[in-house]
Amino acid sequence: MFFALLIVNIFSTSLGGLDLLVSAVLILDSDARISFANAAAESLLENSFKVLQGQRFAELFINGDRLTMIFEQAREHRFDEKREDLVLERLARPPLQVNMIVTATDDAENPVLIELRQNVQQMKLDREERLLDQTQANKELIRNLAHEIKNPLGGIRGAAQLLELELPGQGLKDLREYTQVIIKESDRLQTLVDRLLAPHRRPQIVGDVNIHEVFERVRSLIMAEFPNGLKIIRDYDLSLPEFRGDKEQLIQAVLNIAHNAAQALAPRIDKGDAELIFRTRIARSITLAKVRYRLALDLHIIDNGPGIPAELKDKIFYPLVSGKDGGSGLGLTLAQTFVQQHMGVIECESRPGCTDFRILIALP
Repeated sequence: MFFALLIVNIFSTSLGGLDLLVSAVLILDSDARISFANAAAESLLENSFKVLQGQRFAELFINGDRLTMIFEQAREHRFDEKREDLVLERLARPPLQVNMIVTATDDAENPVLIELRQNVQQMKLDREERLLDQTQANKELIRNLAHEIKNPLGGIRGAAQLLELELPGQGLKDLREYTQVIIKESDRLQTLVDRLLAPHRRPQIVGDVNIHEVFERVRSLIMAEFPNGLKIIRDYDLSLPEFRGDKEQLIQAVLNIAHNAAQALAPRIDKGDAELIFRTRIARSITLAKVRYRLALDLHIIDNGPGIPAELKDKIFYPLVSGKDGGSGLGLTLAQTFVQQHMGVIECESRPGCTDFRILIALP
């Protein structure tokens, strides 16, 4: 309430100071049209004040009826201040999930002030839910597809072997080469199918896990492959407790992420300034898969590489999607599967110079 009154007082004198606020602030005239929008509002609504000025605020959104009703209530002073969480839908743009504070002013020409803040927590929950749904769909797709491929693949390989046995000894050398191609390619596809099915075949081997032993194992493997030009910084919270889990699965998950990062760092490794950061912390009051946990492991693998290409950011956990030549596109898919089997999730934030894979694992 204090903040809203402060804004009203500022409005009565000067509006210039509102451009310094991180919250989006709009002032509506008596016809519910925008008479002022600060810089944060321009950014949130993706339009300049020149474009926004004079437009009815409610008409910016497909579901603006609720905004019209709230404006009428504020203009009639049915309340001094009202707070609501809203999802504002827009044409051809993602919806805005916001916390809205509506304040009734004493100015007859500009009776309503609106403050908008993006609802970061709700956005995070929605993103996590989409990620979990996507991973579950991927899992079913992979399992079904792998089984459908495996049976005819075995038949193709067997037929090629029988055909090779029927060929005469010396006269048809070229044909033997063809049958060898069929057999070798069948074996390669069989290996790919086995990798797709690996997380679903092997049961979890649960025991006490020290997460720092997991990171140290991965560190030794990465340093053995990239001995020069790569620095791995360990930023550990050594007070983290042990927990029940499958150590080998977690090693594989962390290794897949760290190895991808190291490969992306190749240009910086050549220059000698590549860095990987392994960070471990505790997170409190975390929601995972719509369940609230008091504590969770908060693990980070951070690199100073070029970042993930924009066209791949939303697809990196999809199977068979890879940003490097010759990549199988299974590493991050398997990592996500293994972490989710530990009541966790992997998130990623990336920009040039900093890519941060965050692993959250619930602690009972």
